[in-house]
Amino acid sequence: MSKTKERAGAPASGGIPHQAQSYGPVAPPRVSARRRRPGVIALSLALIAAGGAGVAVLLLQVGNRTEVVTVVRDVQVGQVLTEQDLGNASVALDPAVKAVRADEVESVVGKRAAVELKPGSLLSPSQVTRDSLVKAGEQLVPIGLKPEQVPATALVPGQRVQLVHVPVQGAAEAGKEPGGDGPQSIAGRVVKASKAAPGTGVVVVDVSTAAEDGPTVAAWVSADALRLVLDAPDGS
Repeated sequence: MSKTKERAGAPASGGIPHQAQSYGPVAPPRVSARRRRPGVIALSLALIAAGGAGVAVLLLQVGNRTEVVTVVRDVQVGQVLTEQDLGNASVALDPAVKAVRADEVESVVGKRAAVELKPGSLLSPSQVTRDSLVKAGEQLVPIGLKPEQVPATALVPGQRVQLVHVPVQGAAEAGKEPGGDGPQSIAGRVVKASKAAPGTGVVVVDVSTAAEDGPTVAAWVSADALRLVLDAPDGS
């Protein structure tokens, strides 16, 4: 074989054939850019704007807080409020919620609780009153009601009631003589109603009556000859 052929087939320096050295670096394949869709961009911008607005509203609500009066311990109906019964809290107050503001606390100290107050609740103006639940010229009579005698309608302070005398058959009537043919009744007002006693279900209702009617009502209660009837709202 000739020297010319031997040189043509011989590897170049470094052991790499001349044919392999003729190729340059391999370029990566070109990837066409994705076409941007205007609708997707608009939706993304809308979501970003909505998120920003939500954060702004939240920050506004957190920043717009009001100092209000709270109840820190149990207060019974008719009990006079003291500063020790009340505290304060900073809350984001809804305009529909009527609460006593912290700077108005002096206006409620010394008033009576018109309803039972529980710790942790906000104090509203309607929950306090200057009026005594038992007024001058009245007496407070406790009345025990058996489960079947308790109205389904909740008894609340201020509820107007009629105390009806229903004597046991054959027993002598106690107290006043009834007028006319109907049963005798005495007007009263609920001051407080307890929860049903465990086991017996008896509910004790404190009712205020005119001072001259108090002894009569007490006698009816003692004889188990009294029933409580709710008046229509506002006396209608």
